[in-house]
Amino acid sequence: MTAFGTVFTPEMILSRYDGAQWSTPEIVPSDSITLHPGAHVLHYASTCFEGLKAFRHADGSINIFRMDRNIQRMAQSSRLLSLPAIDEKQLEQMIVEITGRFASEVPEPPGSLYIRPTHIGTEPAIGKAAAPSSTSLLYVLLSPVGDYFSGGSTALRLLLKEDGMRCAPHMGMIKSGGNYASSLPSMMEARAEVKADQVLYCPDGQVQETGAANFLLIDGNEIITRALDSTFLHGVTRDSVLTLARDLGMDVQERDLSIEELLERSAKPGTEATLSGTAAVLAPVGTLIYEGKEYTVGSGKPGPMTAKLRQMMNDIQWGRSEDTHGWLTQV
Repeated sequence: MTAFGTVFTPEMILSRYDGAQWSTPEIVPSDSITLHPGAHVLHYASTCFEGLKAFRHADGSINIFRMDRNIQRMAQSSRLLSLPAIDEKQLEQMIVEITGRFASEVPEPPGSLYIRPTHIGTEPAIGKAAAPSSTSLLYVLLSPVGDYFSGGSTALRLLLKEDGMRCAPHMGMIKSGGNYASSLPSMMEARAEVKADQVLYCPDGQVQETGAANFLLIDGNEIITRALDSTFLHGVTRDSVLTLARDLGMDVQERDLSIEELLERSAKPGTEATLSGTAAVLAPVGTLIYEGKEYTVGSGKPGPMTAKLRQMMNDIQWGRSEDTHGWLTQV
């Protein structure tokens, strides 16, 4: 089976900022980028990206899910990294144009077309460690992907980690490659030592996020997740799932969740824990590992509410349910 996100369309779309204005977007081969070895991004990590998807509906139309929110977050990431301001309308047009160009490559559900806008600082200036890049490159890369759960939906194992965070607190809201890289040592260690799938960071004993996803706890009619602040990523999938939970009449609580409360609630029959993200929508969690002990979440298996919320979102994405929230943009 081909690994998720390793197949790309032969072309992408890009625009360059020359210090004064953005160039007219152009379609180029996907392997065509050339960078000066002194490019700012290669030395000072001036880079951010987004991940969103396009879906094929039964009528043959192609629809992009929550493009507006992803573009808004990319503009925020660029601003917080002091990269040149992106033209949000231009980026929207770039995404629509390149997705339309490769509409035939969008798989049938449960597959999709993964869309990866990326913004990097390009100024060749290794003396600018304390100054932003005055030039940049914005491109949109496409990757047709299959069913994330093609091998079956298995419950994940999470190691709860109180010391350290996924990234520096002031970088939390930025979707930047460096944030993912900084969490890799903890994740690799957790996999080697306790066979954990991911690390759930709990600074000061308060549940936050994993290295690549937001965390949600489902206890009966309650769904609990950390309230948004500047220290962690504001997931578009998280927002979408909470919106659907409210549609169901669930008690959505965005608040502090201590490790103690998490373990106490997890011991109750029927409790579920899940990770939210673009690739999987919701990935069930069955085991929590804390201070050398393993704690089973509910039955330890994928739960019915996690599956229901995921299916509700998939049905909107796939055009099988009404898009009452205006989340889809038809190409």
